[in-house]
Amino acid sequence: MAIDRRREAAGGGPGRQPAPAEENGSLPPGDAAASAPLGGRAGPGGGAEIQPLPPLHPGGGPHPSCCSAAAAPSLLLLDYDGSVLPFLGGLGGGYQKTLVLLTWIPALFIGFSQFSDSFLLDQPNFWCRGAGKGTELAGVTTTGRGGDMGNWTILPTTPFSTAPWEAAGNRSNSSGADGGDTPPLPSPPDKGDNASNCDCHAWDYGIRAGLVQNVVSKWDLVCDNAWKVHIAKFSLLVGLIFGYLITGCIADWVGRRPVLLFSIIFILIFGLTVALSVNVTMFSTLRFFEGFCLAGIILTLYALRIELCPPGKRFMITMVASFVAMAGQFLMPGLAALCRNWQVLQALIICPFLLMLLYWSIFPESLRWLMATQQFESAKRLILHFTQKNRMNPEGDIKGVMPELEKELSRRPKKVCIVKVVGTRNLWKNIVVLCVNSLTGYGIHHCFARSMMGHEVKVPLLENFYADYYTTASIALVSCLAMCVVVRFLGRRGGLLLFMILTALASLLQLGLLNLIGKYSQHPDSGMSDSVKDKFSIAFSIVGMFASHAVGSLSVFFCAEITPTVIRCGGLGLVLASAGFGMLTAPIIELHNQKGYFLHHIIFACCTLICIICILLLPESRDQNLPENISNGEHYTRQPLLPHKKGEQPLLLTNAELKDYSGLHDAAAAGDTLPEGATANGMKAM
Repeated sequence: MAIDRRREAAGGGPGRQPAPAEENGSLPPGDAAASAPLGGRAGPGGGAEIQPLPPLHPGGGPHPSCCSAAAAPSLLLLDYDGSVLPFLGGLGGGYQKTLVLLTWIPALFIGFSQFSDSFLLDQPNFWCRGAGKGTELAGVTTTGRGGDMGNWTILPTTPFSTAPWEAAGNRSNSSGADGGDTPPLPSPPDKGDNASNCDCHAWDYGIRAGLVQNVVSKWDLVCDNAWKVHIAKFSLLVGLIFGYLITGCIADWVGRRPVLLFSIIFILIFGLTVALSVNVTMFSTLRFFEGFCLAGIILTLYALRIELCPPGKRFMITMVASFVAMAGQFLMPGLAALCRNWQVLQALIICPFLLMLLYWSIFPESLRWLMATQQFESAKRLILHFTQKNRMNPEGDIKGVMPELEKELSRRPKKVCIVKVVGTRNLWKNIVVLCVNSLTGYGIHHCFARSMMGHEVKVPLLENFYADYYTTASIALVSCLAMCVVVRFLGRRGGLLLFMILTALASLLQLGLLNLIGKYSQHPDSGMSDSVKDKFSIAFSIVGMFASHAVGSLSVFFCAEITPTVIRCGGLGLVLASAGFGMLTAPIIELHNQKGYFLHHIIFACCTLICIICILLLPESRDQNLPENISNGEHYTRQPLLPHKKGEQPLLLTNAELKDYSGLHDAAAAGDTLPEGATANGMKAM
């Protein structure tokens, strides 16, 4: 009787609604039959044998998913890494190597643009004109901080002020910098002192960043106008954030190549116009649009680089691009010293993008994206172009890619927007976890950098702009080198987990242990001094900067691997925009004169603990084929960090064993027996 009632429900009998074909989101096509309602038929012995029935439409006909599954393209064409890429020679083809090289070269120009704020907006020492340098009124110590939203494997330097306001009597001038006592960290003066110190009509500046004139000295962005410097810092970051979100969606819809080419054209227009700015308002507005276009270049090059490579080469190719961008960071001080003027420097940073206009004729669309979106006509032309460039014989197609492609030429393109990820079960969780990791990594990096540079009055080496700049760059370089080793042995998820644990430990020890040392150092019999606390603080800050840089960079790369090709740029845009929000906290804290800095650090320290737990939910993508569509992305489910022993039943379902629990529970409630070899959670016994 129970079986008859279930058959009536499945067939849309009177008074009953058909059983749902899916639960809590969409299912992969291969699992539709497994999750269908259970039906029955009379066995030879008169008993009931449980078997799945095909899903029926409420009107009585076949379910539309059956038709769509039958009309799906050939699996051979959708298996890009397993069939199409080997047919083209993998990365061994000369044309593919040329394209990878063309994605590396612009990384140097991107590095110049992202690190330019350290020089254009460096806040110099200033004094009243005619009063002489010895009567300096206020001084600002700048240091570079931030994160690479470009290749998502390095942290660019964004200047921030560790002492935005400092009275003349509390700062050591050039003749007394080597005095005996170390002054305490400065605090903002009251309004009366601010008014008296800024009672000047003209200023002289001492710029430390190799320039004779920069944006601050050009428009006197000091005293009452100092807040405009922070707005100028906002503009580039906010432009990058909006650019990542918008160009990512566009690149998934119209292609990587059009977004790249139009971004190049407009960054030339806006970037060169920045050098012609007549006031700081014009400068900040144009920097926003420059950042928007720069985001389009960064995002599309990152996706193209990933989509060109076979599984074993993706991480290496990405890290090479990171090292090239890092070379731009190391060369930037020499470029600034060569230009001497901020307008010349800005023009020199943007002009190399003129070379990328040649990409219009030499750089093709992503073949992987064309295949994933079923644009087989364009894909066929591009495959023939690849074989011609590589001087390959098309008759060497062992797997029969070209014959299968000929059968699918009439198929209409099928493009997907990133909003489709909301209806998935696993994919959206993976992207959200990586967004939180990216936000935490880039946000807490500023906390560690601020803590280390807060001791610059006690560590003479850190008073020098170039020592500060190259210290930050060196930490990023060592972090990238460590990533190469750790990811090779532990994989993507294991490496990300290790670096996040190091970040959390450095943060918690800096917040907790240093306060304990500070209390004991106040007792005369403790044998501790403030110098011990400062050394520990600097050590924890260096470890934290090292680990947080790796967390942010690895989160971006991880997202590029587990996000399907049809929405890869959209997913990358979300993670890169999250990184931008993390970096945006730095100028916000500066704008409020470092108020709330300690709370800022505590919040991100708590986020690191949450991220450690969430990282365990991520899949491992090392040596795995890139997912091409939403269904492939859903099959990227979590595996245990350590493989389970033989004969031991894993705690979570594997891809081939995902079941719809509702059918099993209903069958158990009706007194039906389960199929032989099935267990309570729908898995076969090991």
